[in-house]
Amino acid sequence: MSVREWLGVYLRGAAMGAADAVPGVSGGTIALITGIYGRLVAAIASLDPRAALALLGPAVRSPFDADARATVRDELVRMEVPFLVVLGVGLLSAVITVANLVQYFLDAHPVATYAFFFGLVLASVLVLAGEVNLGTPRRVAVAAGGFVLAFLASGPAQSQLPTNPLVTFLVGALAICAMVLPGVSGSLILLTLGQYDRMTGAVHGTTAAVLAGDVGAATAAGATLVVFSLGAFVGLLTFARVVAWALEQYHAATLTFLVALMAGALRAPIRLSFADVGTLDAGVALAFLLPALVGVALIVALERVGGGVVLD
Repeated sequence: MSVREWLGVYLRGAAMGAADAVPGVSGGTIALITGIYGRLVAAIASLDPRAALALLGPAVRSPFDADARATVRDELVRMEVPFLVVLGVGLLSAVITVANLVQYFLDAHPVATYAFFFGLVLASVLVLAGEVNLGTPRRVAVAAGGFVLAFLASGPAQSQLPTNPLVTFLVGALAICAMVLPGVSGSLILLTLGQYDRMTGAVHGTTAAVLAGDVGAATAAGATLVVFSLGAFVGLLTFARVVAWALEQYHAATLTFLVALMAGALRAPIRLSFADVGTLDAGVALAFLLPALVGVALIVALERVGGGVVLD
């Protein structure tokens, strides 16, 4: 690939990262719109830990053996590792930038920010609702189960989840599934589980500490991100494949469950928007409604640009 083509991959990754950092916007949707969704899913499917382990021998010999270097290079290209690395660098750079911006707005304008998230999620549910089929009692039960599960998970109890490394690892594994699902947001999963503000805070804290030259603070905040990233990597190799398999084998039921999850998760931005509001008056309602409408308009625009989001 040429430098221009690699730059295109990086910019697509950056667009995905910007989307993934905001609840309600899916990086998978951006991948679909920018034309790399099929390649991304295929690249994820081609990641094989056993093949990577088999490369250890040639990798050790590669500095001295031209054939070993060629073997390593060809196998990495076959597994689309260069593509995933460049895409990942773009995604990570955008996540860091947008997460810091979101953290500012969460601190300065929490009602408007969570209202914007609500609009994004609501519009995503409405866009995907056309793909849902409730034609059988089993699918109705699946939809009800997904809605109730997300509704309960996004209640006040979710803020009581422990902040230990195991929880951080698991939420990272769950959130990464959104990469293979257009319309489903990884950040929404974090928001539902009460981990979104914590993770954006970790990004902001690490960035601020690095810029200030505070190694101790950067290490402490960065440790959370490292554990989250490890969980995301494991999730990419496991959970994401399971979800992709379920969509292939049980498309209608899986999609119904996912959209119902998103609908139930709408409780989270509503609850968080008004958590610190004393009196609900016309001014507060307007402060919620306007950003929500902006969020709805953004998703509608993305859906039209992409010609519709269909999880086939």
